[in-house]
Amino acid sequence: MFFRRKGWLRKEYDQRLIDQLEELKRSWLNQKALLEKSVDPSHDIVCRTKIAEAKYFYLFKEAKKRQVKLKW
Repeated sequence: MFFRRKGWLRKEYDQRLIDQLEELKRSWLNQKALLEKSVDPSHDIVCRTKIAEAKYFYLFKEAKKRQVKLKW
């Protein structure tokens, strides 16, 4: 009786993880494109790009550990 919600909660949090992963990937790629297009990038832009990359790969590793599958 108490364990019925486990599957439901896991699906909900897996979906949140997928949504955040897609959002962070988009953000990281935008920052990366901005960095590549700039002639003399400021230190702030370089730091933001590295932070976005670290956040994305952290969630990517978490999704891999939880064995989350994307459904197309």
